[in-house]
Amino acid sequence: MQAENKISKIPLPYRFRRYTLYVCVAIIALTMPFIQINGHQIFLLSFVHKELHLLGVVFSVQELYLMPFLLIMLFVGIFFVTSLGGRVWCGWACPQTVFRVIYRDGIETKLLGLRKHIHDKQKKPDFHKVSNQIKKLISIILFACIALVASANFLFFFVPPYEFFAYLSDPLEHRILFGFWLGIAAFLTLDVTFLGENFCIYACPYARVQSVLYDNDTIMAIYDPKRGGAVYAPNGTKNELAPKKQDPSNECTNCNHCVKVCPTHIDIRKGMQLECINCLECVDACTSVMAHYQRPSLVQWSSPNAVSTNSKVRYFRLKTIGYIVVLCVIFALLLVIGSKKESMLLNIDRNTQAYEIRKSGAVDNYYTFLIQNTDEEPHKFYFEILGDENLRILEPSEPVSVAGASNGKQLRKVIVAIRADKPHNVALEDEDKHQTITIRAFAVDDENITVERKTFFVYPSVRELSKNH
Repeated sequence: MQAENKISKIPLPYRFRRYTLYVCVAIIALTMPFIQINGHQIFLLSFVHKELHLLGVVFSVQELYLMPFLLIMLFVGIFFVTSLGGRVWCGWACPQTVFRVIYRDGIETKLLGLRKHIHDKQKKPDFHKVSNQIKKLISIILFACIALVASANFLFFFVPPYEFFAYLSDPLEHRILFGFWLGIAAFLTLDVTFLGENFCIYACPYARVQSVLYDNDTIMAIYDPKRGGAVYAPNGTKNELAPKKQDPSNECTNCNHCVKVCPTHIDIRKGMQLECINCLECVDACTSVMAHYQRPSLVQWSSPNAVSTNSKVRYFRLKTIGYIVVLCVIFALLLVIGSKKESMLLNIDRNTQAYEIRKSGAVDNYYTFLIQNTDEEPHKFYFEILGDENLRILEPSEPVSVAGASNGKQLRKVIVAIRADKPHNVALEDEDKHQTITIRAFAVDDENITVERKTFFVYPSVRELSKNH
């Protein structure tokens, strides 16, 4: 039995796998704002232009009905990932963790030597030494430079890069953008260099949400008490005696390597804790120690059920399958609705005046058409009334020109007059009549651009018509 548990070689540390993912995430985040499809960013939420760019498709503010689908997918995705892998986002992709690794392990430890070793994150630097104070100041300045780049990259998802740099060339005229850039960078610097993992423990709401999403099949860093021995009593108090002294069969040597390496300062042997960010540093630490005894790690990336029953992790279960189904349904709806994007937007408002009766007996209704050209090129638009030969467009008499997205002025307000030449055929004897009509707006220079909108036309009563003649 013992021969089966022995290991022939040390597996690749999770730290190297995380670092590889960090590099991939950084490359994606830094390059995404510069990648364009059809001349548009992959993702951009522009408050200035009131547009959402999604995979090269531009949606105006009137088309932000897609945003609820994106938000639902975001939250359901968070629930799915958490129920499946716990706080795997926190340890493997969260910017807070990535920045802390860059600052603590890269700048403070490897570059400046302010910390002795990345495997001991519990020991704080001695700031009584002037040399360490100078190193601390240098580390803050170095990370502040990184924070400025990260802050600019974050703003690229709200302000296109070419506009961002153009605005910064004249910061006094764009104080709000300049203030956001410096403010976000200052917050990142304060957070990463001073708050550190305290943000993950006390401020991050995700830590509080995860406890209701976990189950016994959720993957996490988990200590095996059957092999290592119970280091803590059920009430959470620590046994002062090393587990090995309690029972010769216990494999935990009480070396505390898993405790020293933990960035959130917890002891994983105590069980699942909200502070654990699934960085798996404790797994790597225990793996290296137990390798000396030719034994597998006592701390594993597994689930409580898998460890207790010595079985495989159940990835697909009712909860995770349900999340997958919901995500697929929402994504399908997003694709269907997104595919129906209109090349022009039209909003019709009736004027406050119900109607005007002309000397000829004709009746006019007035409307305000707000036209938005969502195409890149300018177009000329005109209108027609469908299914009612009694009505015709009186004004405007010529097509209306609206600039394209490349020009930046895509909105045009037009007053439209619709006339009924024979209102007596429709009017009631004693009261006004509201008739629903369908208006088709189209680009005269592109037959593929067309939309239909419903509104209503008000006819005066026969008595009212007779009174005016």
